[in-house]
Amino acid sequence: MSVKRAAAIKDEYQPLHPHVYHLQESYLAPKFKQIVEYCRSSDRSVEGLLDLVVEEAAERVYRFPVFERHFCEELLEELEHFEQSSAPKGRPNTMNQYGILLNEVGFDADFITPFREHYMNPLTSLLYPDCGGHCLDSHKAFVVKYDLNEDLDLSYHYDNSEVTLNVSIGKDFTEGNLYFGNMRQVPLGETECSEIEHRVTEGLLHRGQHMHGALPISSGQRWNLIIWMRASQERNKLCPMCNRRPTLVEGDGFADGFTKL
Repeated sequence: MSVKRAAAIKDEYQPLHPHVYHLQESYLAPKFKQIVEYCRSSDRSVEGLLDLVVEEAAERVYRFPVFERHFCEELLEELEHFEQSSAPKGRPNTMNQYGILLNEVGFDADFITPFREHYMNPLTSLLYPDCGGHCLDSHKAFVVKYDLNEDLDLSYHYDNSEVTLNVSIGKDFTEGNLYFGNMRQVPLGETECSEIEHRVTEGLLHRGQHMHGALPISSGQRWNLIIWMRASQERNKLCPMCNRRPTLVEGDGFADGFTKL
């Protein structure tokens, strides 16, 4: 169904801002480029990286600027233009009713894939080598929307990823903070949650198995760009969602990040 939707979108939809589908350095925040440059350097270290990013109250959850505001505004205009079109649309995931699957619209090849490979992999290799951060080789990217008349919040969950990047891209909203508990293996009764403010243009980076949720917004509209980054080397051993060895079928695209051994 997703493949059919992507083909129909390619035939039917005329982008408003075609340039936003192609990653450019001018879209990226100067601080983010500095962080990535450090992670590529020969003298990189976790300690040095932690001087450049903010570690939140939740363990191993990191905040840093990602995009320039002008890019977030143009990206939102493009996404709203698509949302208002007659092109077919799929749900981002089983929990979010409103949003856009970025691979179906055409963002994967020239934006999300090079962004993951050239910008995110240097960070995740340093911060999360123990959970596949050094060998991320696929992703699922989507945008979710929170609105007073649609989805208000997101219940406590973990992601189908090894590492997740969640970037707030707008618009004006109040409240709606994220909250993090513990890893999913820890019983809920033994967990205290930490609340984290989500700021436009900034990203939160965390392990996919880290339990988290989103509190309700009280006004406005909030859009988040989310990239579930995956490592076949890890998930080929054990599916992170069902804890069983995966049984594979032929598919298109990244196929949830599993590969034939």
